[in-house]
Amino acid sequence: MAAKIPFVREMDFAYGEARQVSPMIRRLVANNPGPFTFYGTGVYIIGKGDLAVIDPGPAGDDHLQSLLRAVEGERVTHIFVTHGHMDHSPAARPLAAATGAKIYASGVPFQAIESDVRMEAGDDHGFHPDFTLDDGAVVRGAGWTIEAVFTPGHTSHHMAYALHEENALFPGDHIMGWSTTVISPPDGDMNDYLASLDKVRARNFDTLWPTHGPPIREPQPFIDAYKAHRLDRERQILAHLHAGRSSIKEMVPIMYADVDARLHPAACHSVLAHMVRLVKIGDVVCDGEPGVDARYAIA
Repeated sequence: MAAKIPFVREMDFAYGEARQVSPMIRRLVANNPGPFTFYGTGVYIIGKGDLAVIDPGPAGDDHLQSLLRAVEGERVTHIFVTHGHMDHSPAARPLAAATGAKIYASGVPFQAIESDVRMEAGDDHGFHPDFTLDDGAVVRGAGWTIEAVFTPGHTSHHMAYALHEENALFPGDHIMGWSTTVISPPDGDMNDYLASLDKVRARNFDTLWPTHGPPIREPQPFIDAYKAHRLDRERQILAHLHAGRSSIKEMVPIMYADVDARLHPAACHSVLAHMVRLVKIGDVVCDGEPGVDARYAIA
């Protein structure tokens, strides 16, 4: 049995109010709660005086004004975006226009997911940073040092950010404090995702500050449980294949029997992400290109 993930369901916050959560970090939660955002997007403000903002959040004048009030009397110099989803990146350009800051993100292009099943908050097709960052790039500000940590998996272009002064990581949606992360092909890749989990674990961060959910104060066991959950799903898939079930749609009602059946179409995409990985590593074969309607068998 996979380790139980130690999720925390409660957060200390008030919408539109920036709260000091560590010596160098303030968090403001956008009022966009939902099935993909938990209580909302956590926007992080780094430093004092000359500031960095990480994942400025969704579009909307009320949210932008909350951000501007939070930094009143100070100067935003840098805006870092983990990935181009509608709950993370749309506020970047309006915030940059209001403050003169420059926007930084990965330069890896991403593939739009075309599906009748809504798996995420949606792609921000219009998002373009001013500067692109490669893995390991370091940006220094007034008393803070941010390192780009490339973590593909949730999306092909996902970038996390390490704050050296507090040995902390802002993992965006790569690791969330309240739920497992959506991985939906073709832009999402389970093999990349698991490798990125190992990469983050090896860094021995003291704290993870997800964009959604509370901080993770014990990253190592949390990541271990996160990965064990994914690998347990793969063991279930292989067991179904050994039992003669060859399609994802046959497996999902059994694997997700305790989940509302209305969510089963989304669960099919999650299982597909695992199936793509199992085909890639040679454990499973497919009758053509992997897809929700394809047939699979043990290799």
